[in-house]
Amino acid sequence: MTVLLLLPLLLPFALSALARRALDRLAPVAALWAVTACAVVLAGCSLTALGAFVLTGLLKVPLFAALGELVHPLRTASDLVVLPAAATSVGVLAVCGWTFVRSVLRQTRAFRAARTEAGRGPAAGDLCVVDSPRPDAYALPGRPHRIVVTTAMLRSLDGPEREALFAHERAHNEGGHHYFLAAAELAAHCHPALRPVRETIRLAAERAADEAAAVSVGDRRLTARAIARAALAGQAARSERPDFAAAATTGPVPQRVQALLAAPRTPGRTGRRIAALLLACTAVSCVASVTGMADFHHRVEVAQGERP
Repeated sequence: MTVLLLLPLLLPFALSALARRALDRLAPVAALWAVTACAVVLAGCSLTALGAFVLTGLLKVPLFAALGELVHPLRTASDLVVLPAAATSVGVLAVCGWTFVRSVLRQTRAFRAARTEAGRGPAAGDLCVVDSPRPDAYALPGRPHRIVVTTAMLRSLDGPEREALFAHERAHNEGGHHYFLAAAELAAHCHPALRPVRETIRLAAERAADEAAAVSVGDRRLTARAIARAALAGQAARSERPDFAAAATTGPVPQRVQALLAAPRTPGRTGRRIAALLLACTAVSCVASVTGMADFHHRVEVAQGERP
């Protein structure tokens, strides 16, 4: 059981490199879906494994063994392994829970502040203009979705570049990219190895919006120029927007501009192999966590005298 439950805790360390390769070899939308789904599943499996270690350690304590109606000792690895693993798992879960709660509170405050600021400015459809000397533009989810842009950002771009920027932010809202970014944030709080994956997911969302904007305006060079000029204008700005509010000025902009100036990528054999590796990584983690929990349940039933 112990070896099986270690796999879900180790596999997330392999995802960071796989995620970067997936973004390089797959279409941005496909990479966004694949990497986000894999990160969420691996995060859930790691939490399951930690929970199993905690329960195993608790049932080694006489008080909790009595509450669990154990009539026989729970058969596990040596207490020298089980009890430290349980104590460590408790600490890890406590830290994950605390950082997650802090992040939720901070993101909620930032979201409310951004919605309030957007509500003060004039709106034309989904476009909301905020009078500010700070160049900024981002897609703000909610009911209704908004594209928030400051007057300083509008002054930094010409007419066609503005349309490309608006198309980029509109693609974020239409693609529901805030859900992917929120899922990446959640996964990052479940396992430290998933924190760099969060940045890859954010880049995948930006790349997907870049491609959608290029199709919308019909000019990849114009879109690349708009992204570059917007990022240059807003590089010194500090926005109070929430992390799940995607913006064209985030991420490694030179890499995004280079991708726009190149031909759209079509998945090849390497891309299919990367996708297969992501699927295999997810499947192995799921099987290991489910099998480990099933084995733990069987051992508890034996200790309760329900099975021979």
